[in-house]
Amino acid sequence: MRNVYLVTAFLVVLTVSIFGFRGRISTQPPMDVFPEWAFPGMKRQPKYEPQTTSAFFADGRVDRPIPAGTVSRNPLRSEDEQSGKSADGAFMRGFPASVTVNADLMARGRERYSIYCQPCHGAVGDGNGITKQYGMGITPTYHDDRLRQMPEGEIYNTITHGKNTMLPYADKLLPEERWAVVLYVRALQRAQVGTAADVDANGKQTLGIQ
Repeated sequence: MRNVYLVTAFLVVLTVSIFGFRGRISTQPPMDVFPEWAFPGMKRQPKYEPQTTSAFFADGRVDRPIPAGTVSRNPLRSEDEQSGKSADGAFMRGFPASVTVNADLMARGRERYSIYCQPCHGAVGDGNGITKQYGMGITPTYHDDRLRQMPEGEIYNTITHGKNTMLPYADKLLPEERWAVVLYVRALQRAQVGTAADVDANGKQTLGIQ
């Protein structure tokens, strides 16, 4: 019987120790389980609380202003007018008027693609990226009819918000960089079906095509 009392007392103490007196307000500091010497400098670290004062700074404020030259992350976090959709709510075909399609945009798209897209989609967009060697076998190829016919705005939307197992890249790519990737994806698709007839006279001379 004595053992029953001891076990009961132990369980009560254990329960109170874990859950405490719920709702009880105390003005006393919390109990120190570990002595100061066990974790020196970790139990009570000097720190500033928000919206307090400090004698260290000339203006006496703890909250510091943003340093000059700081780069804002708002363009990454907020969705601008380039939503990938036209006025009627459908995904747009082509590129918005604010995007200048040129060689510089293509080069930027290739750079961003090689960093963020190529590991899964492959260098030529066939879905045979390096991740396939590690078990990711469901990456689609850009070279099927469904994706060839997909509006540019929908590709942009997928980059922005993600789809299925693909995570969104809005926190990594600026809106103009996403359009640059869309342009490069279109170039990869065109490269698989292009013929000499698609190249103008200057291009043929550069490439040595008769």
